[in-house]
Amino acid sequence: MTNITLRQLRYFEALARHTHFGNAAKSCSISQPALSVQIKDLETTLGSALFERGARHVRLTSLGEEFLGRVSGIMRSVEELEDLGRAAQNQLVGQLRIGVIPTIAPYLLPAILRELTQLYASVDIHVRETMTSTLLRELADGKIDMAIVALPISEPSLTEIPLFEEKFVLARPLADANKPVPDRNMLREMRLLLLEEGHCFRDQALSFCNIEPNLPRETLDGTTLSTLVQMVGAGIGVTLIPEMAVEIETRSAAVSISHFNAPQPFRTIGMIWRTSSPLARQFLQVSQTVKSATETQHKKNKLPGVYF
Repeated sequence: MTNITLRQLRYFEALARHTHFGNAAKSCSISQPALSVQIKDLETTLGSALFERGARHVRLTSLGEEFLGRVSGIMRSVEELEDLGRAAQNQLVGQLRIGVIPTIAPYLLPAILRELTQLYASVDIHVRETMTSTLLRELADGKIDMAIVALPISEPSLTEIPLFEEKFVLARPLADANKPVPDRNMLREMRLLLLEEGHCFRDQALSFCNIEPNLPRETLDGTTLSTLVQMVGAGIGVTLIPEMAVEIETRSAAVSISHFNAPQPFRTIGMIWRTSSPLARQFLQVSQTVKSATETQHKKNKLPGVYF
């Protein structure tokens, strides 16, 4: 087994993730034939196939599934060795990969990235926008370094740093602007528009309304908050959105924004990273920078907030 190289393991992991030789090669910045040769050499060394080849896609064999679990652990350990060197420099250098959920990214990323690039001019910052479940998986696999998500996550292997709390507001058709604000019981009887399954904001809205996620109800699901607000403007229903989204999402939609009576729904936004990371101290500094940028942005938009 001494012929197995880290390069082969990286290529194997890429192919397992993309299930397509061309896409995997592109992600590794090499040619498809070069990747194919390395995968074939790895299989020859192991004496067994790791992938079932199809006309369009490939899939892992049973050995490949088991092999992937071991490889992921090895690659995480290699990355942590690299991070040890970065941590010894007492300042953040190299690449910083930050994940962020879609109900935060459009509204805070410009301010956050502006602040981070000013303070960490030598750091190559990469941003990954996707849902919480994917961010958690990629964080565990070492694909990203940190993530901005709704808390709590309650995962023992992760450090959670709360940044701020923000309220949810009700978006209604403009014609309903003078009507009383419905409470959570009334919302259950209305056509409540929500993000599609997988978004944590959807789960938070359902929780506020005491609606069981799997119960059938009259609704339409959207892929983005922009879609939901536009549907509300067309008179299709009502929706909940975070306060940070109001300024951007209501610019071109005929909607009315109302605050709920107490108890008002809210969420806690924070940053998470692997507790085992050698760069934990540097990540804490990054989180404080993100908090400062967020607070400045909220004040600029005259948004209230509770900051930790």
